[in-house]
Amino acid sequence: MKRGPKPEDTRLWSRVAATVHPLPGRETPPADVELLRAAAPVDQPLPIRRPKPKPPRTGPLSDIEPNRKRAITREHLEARIDLHGMTQDRARAALEAFVRRAWDEGYRSALVITGKGLRGDGVLRRHAPEWLAASSLQEVVAGISTAHDRHGGEGALYVALKRKPRP
Repeated sequence: MKRGPKPEDTRLWSRVAATVHPLPGRETPPADVELLRAAAPVDQPLPIRRPKPKPPRTGPLSDIEPNRKRAITREHLEARIDLHGMTQDRARAALEAFVRRAWDEGYRSALVITGKGLRGDGVLRRHAPEWLAASSLQEVVAGISTAHDRHGGEGALYVALKRKPRP
């Protein structure tokens, strides 16, 4: 069972179609009379939908897109930091400085080695995603994901970095 377009969609399409001009040497296709009848009330303006501004990030980071994660898994990651043996305060400061420096140098991904902890619930492993989601790194970090086994598995994180804006 096929339904026809909604009147609002038809009205919008007729406005768009009215602005299109054929290529040189081509004729304008004949208008569909039924569509024109359905789109009759064109004189009322269409509502303008503006994108909502993004609120500052407060929750956890999103996971890295599958294709990008696959590419990161295959590459040799030159930007890497090992947080083993650091206190929480020192590890957070080192992580933030490292991520900013990697982004400044143009890297698109980085490897953060946190370790698993003694029973698989290490403090750095638990807190690193929170630190990376901080508002101070919002313009730098695109997403995070658990690393592949050859890069440290559950004791490491891939950090996807955003592109630097062009000057």
